[in-house]
Amino acid sequence: MREDRSDMSEDDERASPSDLSLATEASSNKSRSCSVSGGGGGEYVSPYPDQVLENVLENVLLFLTSRHDRNAASLVCKSWYRVEALTRSEVFIGNCYAVSPRRVIERFGQVRSVTLKGKPRFADFNLMPPTWGANLTPWVTAMGESRCSLEKLHLKRMSVTDEDLKILAHSFPSFKELVLVCCDGFSTSGLAVIACKCRKLQVLDLTDDEVADDEVDWISCFPEGETCLESLIFDCIECPINFEALERLVARSPSLKKLSLNRYVSIAQLYHLMIQAPHLTHLGTGSFSPSEIVAPGDQELDYVSAFAASRSLVCLSGFREIIPDYLPVIYPVCPNLTCLNFSYANINAEQLRSVIRFCHKLQIFWVLDSVCDEGLQAVAATCKDLRELRVFPIDASEDSESPVTDVGFRAISEGCRKLQSILYFCQRMTNAAVIAMSKNCPDLVVFRLCIMGRHRPDHITGESMDEGFGAIVKNCKKLTRLAISGLLTDRAFNYIGQYGKLVRTLSVAFAGNSDMGLKYVLEGCPMLQKLEIRDSPFGDSGLLSGLHHYYNMRFLWMSACRLTRQGCKQIAQQMPRLVVEVINGDAEEEEKDDYVDILYMYRSLEEPRGDAPKFVTIL
Repeated sequence: MREDRSDMSEDDERASPSDLSLATEASSNKSRSCSVSGGGGGEYVSPYPDQVLENVLENVLLFLTSRHDRNAASLVCKSWYRVEALTRSEVFIGNCYAVSPRRVIERFGQVRSVTLKGKPRFADFNLMPPTWGANLTPWVTAMGESRCSLEKLHLKRMSVTDEDLKILAHSFPSFKELVLVCCDGFSTSGLAVIACKCRKLQVLDLTDDEVADDEVDWISCFPEGETCLESLIFDCIECPINFEALERLVARSPSLKKLSLNRYVSIAQLYHLMIQAPHLTHLGTGSFSPSEIVAPGDQELDYVSAFAASRSLVCLSGFREIIPDYLPVIYPVCPNLTCLNFSYANINAEQLRSVIRFCHKLQIFWVLDSVCDEGLQAVAATCKDLRELRVFPIDASEDSESPVTDVGFRAISEGCRKLQSILYFCQRMTNAAVIAMSKNCPDLVVFRLCIMGRHRPDHITGESMDEGFGAIVKNCKKLTRLAISGLLTDRAFNYIGQYGKLVRTLSVAFAGNSDMGLKYVLEGCPMLQKLEIRDSPFGDSGLLSGLHHYYNMRFLWMSACRLTRQGCKQIAQQMPRLVVEVINGDAEEEEKDDYVDILYMYRSLEEPRGDAPKFVTIL
């Protein structure tokens, strides 16, 4: 069992069980001395040989920017461990309960950038009670009290309060960057404090957050005079903003490169902002519709010229309440786009075709399934350099009729052979189309096929989808993330265990026959870090087959499976450094039987958390 002394701060796929309390005793330094022969035959020994070498090492480690390389360096010996900690300025924590704030601060005293993740991904699908935890408060309080020189904070699926944001704003005078993704618990009042007090702020990015509107004009709180803003993203805020204040803010932010607006900003207002900031590289358009109908005879703004002047634009998103008649105004920037996000734009195939025919440089494309197979065929015909595709459903219900099928899927595989990542929602798929994808796009790193509806087979042959997913893990040698769905037997899991040697993240829904399926994966995927399973027939036997591997994983999530409380207790008893949480899906519902609704297990260097709500039992 290898000890990884940097595990607490990293999402390293090579990570093994670790305990930082033992780290300083894990290795010993060989004595080092510098000797010089003197005239009298004596020998001079430097009184501080280790200090000299550590000074040299410190200068060397400053050139290591990859956290994985730094992890490896910290494992060499105690001296390297100590110096690496002193020189690390960026810390990544994949689970906020895997380590305490105190331990992080004591080890990394010079930290300037922290990335912190909270709830597991299935929380995005309302599979976890909202009051489960992942509170920022203990972290921001500890960092504030330590007086560290924090400049950047990136949070994902954390519960953030306005008080947390106040502490952040008041404790770190050099704070520059706040990125919140899928976070909740705060309001426009908290944003106002950040805007007002963080005078060196360069980045304020809010993505898919739930922000309460308490009618505070936070945009007006940015200081007067020239700002340092480089990125301002607030498209998720569901309340009107003070546009005049926003226009003034953009005008006095000469370094602004990224701007993403919410749906309360009309296309006419967008025009005025673009005139103020023609140097933008990333733009979220807001609603992309007029706030009111243009009266006959009135002169419409020259939107085409505004986009034509934005010669640096490479990424375009937004289109939240799009009127397709305005799509032609973006034609001038299309030839330079490398990223286009239409995931909020309800457009059809013909409307997409009119835009995509200009996008020959496109590498990232997100779109709704309203474009149908014909729209995807147009993408395949034009975007030969495409690396990432995401196709989202307008209607995600199980009984809906998705307008994209295996036809569009296969067209993408044949036309976009540089594809590295795909997320594809559909209702109908075939093994033949998936096998074609595995052969045409062997560089796939991420493959997520979500066949909506339970246990759907190959819609032509009626067979399970085993061979399709088997081909993906066989032929795509670089695959690290896989999501499977449809009618799948244990044979598909056997393929994953046999060929998915680099898979780090596996998501499973409504799949498998028996515990053997889970056993194949746990025994066959040595790099597995994150395993998410819902509504599948796996029970205690399958769970216990992973005892050899759970310390190497970041977490295991199982909901609506066939686990019993006794089986979960066995895991907790045999693996004391693993936190085993049993969650009642309904916070008000009492236990009815021995079966477990949700199991969430994760490795941790600390004692079980003290903020668990009543519906969480830590075994």
